[in-house]
Amino acid sequence: MIGWFLRRLLQSVFVIVAMTIIVFVGVNVIGDPVAILIAPDADQAERLQVVQSLGLDRPLWEQYGRFLYGALQGDFGKSFVFGQPALQIILERMPATLELAFCAVFLAVTVGVPLGLYAGLRPRSVLAKTVMAGSIFGFSLPSFWVGLLLIMVFGVQLGWLPSSGRGMTREFLGVQWSFLTLDGLTHLILPACNLALFKVSLVMRLVRAGVREVLPQEYVKFARAKGLTERRVIFVHVLKNIMIPVVTVIGLEFGSTIAFSVVTESIFAWPGMGKLIIDSINLLDRPMIVAYLILIVFLFVTINLVVDLLYTVLDPRVQHNGEG
Repeated sequence: MIGWFLRRLLQSVFVIVAMTIIVFVGVNVIGDPVAILIAPDADQAERLQVVQSLGLDRPLWEQYGRFLYGALQGDFGKSFVFGQPALQIILERMPATLELAFCAVFLAVTVGVPLGLYAGLRPRSVLAKTVMAGSIFGFSLPSFWVGLLLIMVFGVQLGWLPSSGRGMTREFLGVQWSFLTLDGLTHLILPACNLALFKVSLVMRLVRAGVREVLPQEYVKFARAKGLTERRVIFVHVLKNIMIPVVTVIGLEFGSTIAFSVVTESIFAWPGMGKLIIDSINLLDRPMIVAYLILIVFLFVTINLVVDLLYTVLDPRVQHNGEG
């Protein structure tokens, strides 16, 4: 187990280093940030001064070397636009995105798993057929359209929920959180539901397929033949055995929720990392873009490592024999 963990850790480090090269080179060959940061009527001397101050006059390999050296110390450079450390600005916005992602994944688990379990156990019931038909809408409807519809219905026509901003926050562990206040919680409902719609449908269908696959297995029949209660058969022998693919998908979806919450944050004016990266791309703020992408890569790698570790908790039969 220790040997496997060390190998996975080494692989993770290699992936992160490789992605730093790809991201840095890819971002630095796109566009010219100087053309955006200085006035059109600026002379050549002013332009040269800006280029030198940003370090854009150095060779690309030297820029990457300086970037990698700084990244190892947590320094991704200063934002061209804000004039502050890029990582500091991103970390200030991260709690809002994490809060939104956690709520979306929580809804996916608490709604998707029970509904999927019921649809798998009672596939011919009216409720199961209705739930599975409704899950198609979760896959099909674009999130920006659903977000606008939620704003129109619950924010404008009914006036039940606020449709923009984060609301009041309260500090906990040195970080401001919305869900700790009633006003912040009401601001959180609409964007979280919009972000969770696809994930609820995905988890629901995955759980249902897993239940239908596991129920005919011999060990389930044997458990019932031993006289175990239906509740124990379902929660111990059925649900536990389908949770490995579900945990995998939930882990990956949590990472993708953090990385791709751009649309939801933009529609609901949620002050998270997604809205920040869109503004940075429009302004070609390279340090911000690179810092954001590297942070997302680090989160994905960490989540995958945690998911792999959870395998052994959910199913001790899973052996790590050096596979990648």
